[in-house]
This record gives sequence, C-alpha cells and structure tokens, in this order.
Amino acid sequence: MRVPRKIAARERGHAVLETALMLPWVLFLFVGAFDFGFYSYALISTQNAARVAAWYTSQSKSTAADAATACTYALAELQALPNVGTSVTTCSASPVVVTATQVTGVDNAEASQVSVTYTSPQLIPIPGALPGKYTFDRTVQMRLVTQ
Repeated sequence: MRVPRKIAARERGHAVLETALMLPWVLFLFVGAFDFGFYSYALISTQNAARVAAWYTSQSKSTAADAATACTYALAELQALPNVGTSVTTCSASPVVVTATQVTGVDNAEASQVSVTYTSPQLIPIPGALPGKYTFDRTVQMRLVTQ
C-alpha cells in the first residue's frame, strides 16, 4: 500500500523534529544521573574513610587521638575521588578534614571518635536542581580495644 505523495511530503522531518525536542531532556537526565552517581560514590567513600580511620584509632589509647595517621588511612580510602587523588597530603583544610578524639562511648567505655568531612568539586551545576558542590560529613565512634 502506497502513501500518496502529498501526505508523505508533509510527514518528512518528524523524526528530526522529535529528536530535536527530546534531546535536551535526555541530556538533562543523563547529567543528573551522572552527578547523582558521583555524589553517591563520594558519600560511600566518605563513610568508608571514617570507618577505616576509626578502626585504626580504636586500637589503643595512644592511637585514639592520632589524627595524622587517621588522615593517612582516610586519604587512602578517598584516593579515587577527583579532587583528592595524590595531590592532597594533609587533612586540615578542604577538600578533606579529619579529626580524631578520645571520647566516652554510649556504654561508658573509652572510645575513639573520627569525623571525616569531604567537599566535592563542582561537576555540572544545574541551577535549582544541583548546586554543584556538596559537603559530606561522617562521624564514626568505636570502642577502644582493651588488652
């Protein structure tokens, strides 16, 4: 069955027009999914960095407040993030801040507490939806190992 020439001529270009109208929305969704994935990865990495640093500081009373070595452990976990890599060597200023203190835990036992704060780089800002930079802060408390 053939379509008359007048009808076929009017329907030319519909696919191009539909693609042109939908392309911005598809790109917007892709950018949003990409940013969401990056921020999720940064959040998980920050939690892991705090957990590993707290594990180290919970080994004894002498390591409970050792923020310098806790920083080394945290940076090893955050190494894959774009603004950390091998260029960040200290944890006293943005993008990574690590603090370690000896505290009394909820069970009144001695514990160590480590806080890791990570500030992400600005990826693709979308006004009103994604501001571009996020700060993730995770705190972990572990009971000191008694020997």
